Amino acid sequence: MLTLAIDTATKVCTVALCRDQKLLAEYTINMGMTHSEGLLPQLEQLLQRTGIAKKEIDLLAVSMGPGSFTGLRIGLATAEAMAYSWQCCLHGVDTLKAMAYNIPLEGKVLSPVLDAQKGNFYQALYQWQFGRLIELEPVEVVSAERALERIALQGTPALLLGECNRLVKKGLPDWVQVAPEALRMPKGSSVAFAALEEFNPEADKKIFGLEPYYIRRSEAEELWEKRQQQQ
Repeated sequence: MLTLAIDTATKVCTVALCRDQKLLAEYTINMGMTHSEGLLPQLEQLLQRTGIAKKEIDLLAVSMGPGSFTGLRIGLATAEAMAYSWQCCLHGVDTLKAMAYNIPLEGKVLSPVLDAQKGNFYQALYQWQFGRLIELEPVEVVSAERALERIALQGTPALLLGECNRLVKKGLPDWVQVAPEALRMPKGSSVAFAALEEFNPEADKKIFGLEPYYIRRSEAEELWEKRQQQQ
């Protein structure tokens, strides 16, 4: 199965092409370029360099959040348009879960975190057990203190992934380490591998109707509600 994967949930724009569990190519940009400018050129170059025709793609995998509201909308809209045009299956993957696929290492708790604004983080906890990724705690919006508390409750050494610099600056206990930088942020290949694990040929025939996992409301929505209450 040929899978083309997209992740635009963060400042990183990453795409990958996999044949079953084998990575054919991956293209990642982390230079602050807007995804509306960079995503389509990355996808075109990926297909050109691999010699894969669009009609050969069996599955489009897209990161669904949590993450940047604008980035998620760009990624999903692009994936839906391509899936419709190419008549292939489409599957949405939880962004934090996909990040845990960066490090298939047993014996440690994996804690991907992303910036949720206002000093908070999106966080979920995972662990590899007998070759399968297990969710220990679901995605929540948490403070830095609560993020570390959730890890401590697992009683197992942990690795932090994602946008964790503010957590690191606060100081980490000995049992929490930071993943290597090359494995810390989203990777298109991890989105592909997570999608392949979850793939359902019947359910994933539906192209439109997927909703990003925003988890919290956008700042624009919160401001609108505040203005309504003041009227």
